[in-house]
Amino acid sequence: MTEQYSVEEQRVLGKAIRRIHEQGWGIAFGLVLGLTLLVATNVLVLKGGEVVGPHLGLLGVYFPGYRVTFIGSLIGFVYAFVVGYALGRVIATVYNRMTSGMR
Repeated sequence: MTEQYSVEEQRVLGKAIRRIHEQGWGIAFGLVLGLTLLVATNVLVLKGGEVVGPHLGLLGVYFPGYRVTFIGSLIGFVYAFVVGYALGRVIATVYNRMTSGMR
């Protein structure tokens, strides 16, 4: 048996599918950015050497307290999560507003 949806049911279903969950995108982007910085910092710390991660250390200009150390990686995770969360929310909000006229 094939079941066909009415025009109103198709519209409601399309609206539900097209809408992006803003908080979900924020958390996802935040985790990706935060974990990336955490892993990158800890890889450099474990690698060691005289000068550890001079380029990554420049993030300390934007993230006060961040250094290429284990504790610095945790501080950087928090900062990167907040930035990623904001970025994900903005992307989802813009997308939802742009597609709201299509519903």
